[in-house]
Amino acid sequence: MPVCFLRSRRDRVLRGINQRAIVRKLGISPHAEKRKVAPFTIREIYSNSTPRIIVIKDFLLLLGNTFRVSFARTSRKHIPYFHRVKMKITEIYIYPIKSLAPLSVPRTRLRREGVEHDRRFMLLKVNADGTYKNIQIVHVPECALFHQRLDGDEIVVTYHVPSPPIFTPEVPEQSTALRVPLSPKLEDRAVVDVSICGSSAPAYRMGDPYDSWFTACFGYEVILVYIGDHSRDVLAHKPGEHYLWRQHQPRPKGGWLSGISAYIPGGAGTGNVMPDKGSDQLVFNEIAPFLVTSKASLRDVSRRLPEGEDMDMRRFRPNIVVDGNPQDPGEGGEEEGSLAAWEEDYWAELCVVRSTGEEHRLALTANCGRCLSINIDYDTGRPSQGEPGIVLKKLMADRRVDEGNKYSPIFGRYGFLAPGGSQGTNNGVEIAVGDHIHVTKRLDYRDSWAWPKY
Repeated sequence: MPVCFLRSRRDRVLRGINQRAIVRKLGISPHAEKRKVAPFTIREIYSNSTPRIIVIKDFLLLLGNTFRVSFARTSRKHIPYFHRVKMKITEIYIYPIKSLAPLSVPRTRLRREGVEHDRRFMLLKVNADGTYKNIQIVHVPECALFHQRLDGDEIVVTYHVPSPPIFTPEVPEQSTALRVPLSPKLEDRAVVDVSICGSSAPAYRMGDPYDSWFTACFGYEVILVYIGDHSRDVLAHKPGEHYLWRQHQPRPKGGWLSGISAYIPGGAGTGNVMPDKGSDQLVFNEIAPFLVTSKASLRDVSRRLPEGEDMDMRRFRPNIVVDGNPQDPGEGGEEEGSLAAWEEDYWAELCVVRSTGEEHRLALTANCGRCLSINIDYDTGRPSQGEPGIVLKKLMADRRVDEGNKYSPIFGRYGFLAPGGSQGTNNGVEIAVGDHIHVTKRLDYRDSWAWPKY
């Protein structure tokens, strides 16, 4: 909740409006701690505000343009002290075909819609009535048995037969490799609609031999689809709508009346520049182009398991994994160079520093709530046995920290290429394992999940 503070006594008493009256009008506690913050007009906070502020929009527009008002964020939770720490990228994963086992790569390119070659394909189950259902690893654990690698301009998919096998008798396709072109031709392909998390897009059917190979391996009818030249809309958590990255126009000249008219439809002013709604798009990723996780947090999860058992990072299905760099500690020595678990909850922006000196910024705008998929054993294609099979329950104890997604434990942060940063060419920006990375913006509160229900 943003808390409003007028800058000076002169402003507070001007026209009889004082700080306490404004705070009461907004329904906010007047006892929040004052601290020095950057100035923002009230309009700039709308997309991250509560509905009650939207309701009194006209009052706030007048107030925000007549008086100079500052905003501060307060948190209902204790905010830990952050030490300076240098990090590096330790792993990069892509998922050319969604929901199958991840592919570890030494380098990749980040594009606006996602990591290069990541989740451009996905599988759909054909229902008895001819409709389609998304195949997701949380519901179909045997997806973990399909391994993928890149060979030139093709995806090579192989099926790993577990012990004991899931399907008996085994079919010949389970011992052969399927080669899928990374950029198939689109002409004469049938189109189906695919919806993920309430955001839909048309997709091209790949047809045989791809459909028949997956059908044989799964044991029921499955089709492979390709996103091609289509994309899905981002429904929430766009960085361009967040107060940290929103673009502004200079304050209109001509006094307070001109300031108000700038925000009136048809007025002479231009007001704030609204973000381009078409700039943030997705392929078959869930709600954001990238997912960033921390190895320090993974170690904390492993400590909840019996001695000798470690949590597999693949179960969290990240794109970028970061860790502290013990060979290059912070300014205060080795202790400051270590990364603490769950620090990423408060990261808002990361800067990737390449060996060439290039810098690329990532905006982290939402937490990743976890489901039963983190209980899956990637070697057997089944739910894990013993305590690794109840990891989700273990995290429920203390990791339900997102007030907008209160029933899901949090692990990782969703990210975008930061507005105003290096966007590279149409092919995106390159990153690699070993690149240094550091936090350039932190929050003093945890983000709250705002994706529409679907």
